[in-house]
Amino acid sequence: MYKEKSKPWPRITHFYRSFAEIARNSRLRPMLEFVEQVGAADFVHNLCASTSQIRLRNSYRLHSARGSAVLCGMLLAVSAPADFFCSSVRSLQTDAAKPVVVQPGAPGKPSKMLPPSTRGTLPPRSQADVEFMQDMIMHHAQAVEMTALIPSHAENKELRLLGVRISSSQSDEIKFMRRWLAARGEPLSMAMPGMDISHESMHLMPGMLTPEQMDALRKAKGAEFDHLFLTGMIQHHGGALTMVKDLFDTAGAGQDAELFNFATDVDSGQRAEIRIMQTMLEKTLEEKR
Repeated sequence: MYKEKSKPWPRITHFYRSFAEIARNSRLRPMLEFVEQVGAADFVHNLCASTSQIRLRNSYRLHSARGSAVLCGMLLAVSAPADFFCSSVRSLQTDAAKPVVVQPGAPGKPSKMLPPSTRGTLPPRSQADVEFMQDMIMHHAQAVEMTALIPSHAENKELRLLGVRISSSQSDEIKFMRRWLAARGEPLSMAMPGMDISHESMHLMPGMLTPEQMDALRKAKGAEFDHLFLTGMIQHHGGALTMVKDLFDTAGAGQDAELFNFATDVDSGQRAEIRIMQTMLEKTLEEKR
């Protein structure tokens, strides 16, 4: 609590002048005299306020020892050389302008500080990585084509929801695989002389439905469509799992971090969807009985 006092308060002057360091500092003498004239409370207020808000009032008596300690700290801060603060700011600004590049060391080895000009490079890849992505784009594309038939051919609500999930996830994964190949300067498909990619290459990838199976799926409706779709997509997903396994079984393949994460996500995601479809298929078979 502050109490108005008509004349200067000598206690605060005595409190700060008891510090030998402050007493010897010529910068603080005018400040101490100013405190005696305007009072400790207004001094703190004026020091913290903006220039437009500074005003002199009658002095107030400060009973709090904590307030005195705060004022003492302010005086010490004012007495510090300006170069100390400026140099600290300059140091922070300089450090912020220079990025720090750290290369983690191998297990048991220290990390290395690299120059700021260091630029990241894409990890080495094998031809098996490229072919896996190219083949998986076409593999996913057939799955999306199959799900596009659901709204006009299926009646099962659960199957409709599953179709939306498969279509969305595999469409996003196709975009990712296209970006991955483009970033490495690789074509989106593995073209071979004299080969019709839309038909013959399908037989090169595990699990993909034959043209005859796709025709049958397009002609089916209702429960028949549901059955053909579930059995066909289970087959299709199983082929994707085989492709992931073949990738990781190939020496030197699958070392790229992005590709590794993608392939493992495909494996775990499609295993989960296979279990869902198997449950749905069993349910439809029981309903027929």
